[in-house]
Amino acid sequence: MRYGLHDGERRGDVLADLAISPVTASHLACPSENDQQKAGPCRKPGAMTTYSAVVTTGIYCRPGCAAKPLAQNVRTFDHPAATEAAGFRACHRCRPYRVAGPVTTSAPELVCEAVQQIIGGAMDDGGTEATLAARIGMSTRHLRRLFLTHLGVTPDQLARSRRAHFARRLLDDTDLTVTDIAFAAGFGSLRQFNRTMQEVFRAPPTDLRHRGHRAGRLAADGGLALRLPVVPGYDWDAMRAFLAARLVPGVEAVDGDTYRRTITMAGAPGLLEVSPGREDCLVLRAHLPYWEGLIHLVDRVGLLLGVEFDHSAGVAALSGDPVLGPLVAKRPGLAVPGAWSPFEVGVSAILSGQPDRDRLLEAFAARLGIPVPGLQEGLTHTFPDPATVTSASLARIGLDPAETSAIAALAAGRELPGVSDYVAFRLGQRDAFPSADPSLQAALVHLGLRAPAANWRPWLALAAAHLMAYGDTLVPGPVPA
Repeated sequence: MRYGLHDGERRGDVLADLAISPVTASHLACPSENDQQKAGPCRKPGAMTTYSAVVTTGIYCRPGCAAKPLAQNVRTFDHPAATEAAGFRACHRCRPYRVAGPVTTSAPELVCEAVQQIIGGAMDDGGTEATLAARIGMSTRHLRRLFLTHLGVTPDQLARSRRAHFARRLLDDTDLTVTDIAFAAGFGSLRQFNRTMQEVFRAPPTDLRHRGHRAGRLAADGGLALRLPVVPGYDWDAMRAFLAARLVPGVEAVDGDTYRRTITMAGAPGLLEVSPGREDCLVLRAHLPYWEGLIHLVDRVGLLLGVEFDHSAGVAALSGDPVLGPLVAKRPGLAVPGAWSPFEVGVSAILSGQPDRDRLLEAFAARLGIPVPGLQEGLTHTFPDPATVTSASLARIGLDPAETSAIAALAAGRELPGVSDYVAFRLGQRDAFPSADPSLQAALVHLGLRAPAANWRPWLALAAAHLMAYGDTLVPGPVPA
């Protein structure tokens, strides 16, 4: 199905393989389990990824690489950026920059928050470690110390690695020009792009592109198709069901196993579609007016779908709980759902529990959002920008005075009790527990609980996600949250 939004689409009608190199040009599939077994031992669900670096060659590999170096010559790292900071380059055979490299949620909350800021682009466009530290509320030296202790890499090195890996995947698998790729990956200039690629991959971008195989670049009918790597065992069905139960009509839709939503880029509308790949990847198709800053959009999708963080430590901790254990065992790959924007999930939370929640949200988007004509599955508008929302603009939607005041306050940047808990949960705060959510309430009542157990900490958000997934099966019809 083709969604032609802008002429800029024609520049990106190619497949960007953002996970594993395709074997042929006939499908959108990641490697099968048998293929992984042939290549060597692969990562088990629930276990942290470790990258092996060989000190005698200066090369590092991902799990599953067929290379068999001597054990005494191998150092292990938890993140690819840390291996590069230690002076190793990526293996040309297994290409570790093409697989998921999530950050463990067992790291301190401040580190996870800083990583989210980096994913959101805080280190791009002139951002520095000092500005990032100021946003987090600590000194630059302490922020660097925390990153080195828990991730083995500084914030600047992590941001640089993310940009370089994204650019390398685009060089390998698309026909975008080197200039387009530089700005799509978040680099401020071609000079910065060339310097970083030389430092990380030991070669300039043009040489790296020539090493790719043109036969591996798959055509896509409309937009740019990208494979999104996920941790092994990631439960797309559970994530899709969570999103389907909380759709904003006119802005989001779920059709079969595909999730779609409208977005804006610098005021221009676009469309995103996410569907399952085969092994350890999702397929994202982006219909956009241009590709500049593409990395930030892809990162936002990753945050929305909960693929940027590894919850294996939380899963292991909650599996032994007598109440949550059976729920976790049923959905061990469930990730904590994220949000496209805090304002969007905040408005949904304000209208939770309303019998006409869907009608109100649809009217809200239709009145204040940007029209996006020509789409199917009921997609008609983008979600309104908070700058366009005032008490006066909400007058004709049919909201009651309390809802109008609450949404206007949220648009003005004020925090609201109850709503803030749900927003914090969707923004990835590990200890957030949105107790006002209808599905969460239904699950607690059904399980005979009044509040979260003390031993669920520090994994309250993950516990809430499992309870809400269970509660969705108890609440009839779409979940108003």
